[in-house]
Amino acid sequence: MDIDYEAMSSVFQMSAGAMVISCLLGVLFIVSQWLLFNKAGEAGWAAIVPFYNLYVLFKITWGSGVKFLLLLIPIANVVIAIITLVKLAKAFGKGGGFACGLIFLPYIFYPIMAFSKNISYVGVPGK
Repeated sequence: MDIDYEAMSSVFQMSAGAMVISCLLGVLFIVSQWLLFNKAGEAGWAAIVPFYNLYVLFKITWGSGVKFLLLLIPIANVVIAIITLVKLAKAFGKGGGFACGLIFLPYIFYPIMAFSKNISYVGVPGK
């Protein structure tokens, strides 16, 4: 049995590169969520606490953080997540085009919303 160590080395290098990119995107997303929470008047550190960050996100978008439990319903959770992103765009004064960007390209539109000085929290949509 002959092992091709050069091929294995290139596979490990590619996976290491993917891991670095994934970590950088994760950090970018956490920082963006931290800044969005601060803009909405919530504690920024909530972005790094699992489940509590969803609670705060739903508090910002729906007005009630407990509604994040709706994500536990199979199939409906996808619809609820999309509606939440649409409400997030509206909560920061943006329209449907920006909501589509949050749905399909979140790693681009979350940082835009977080780092932009022109975008501010306007309140829970519909209240």
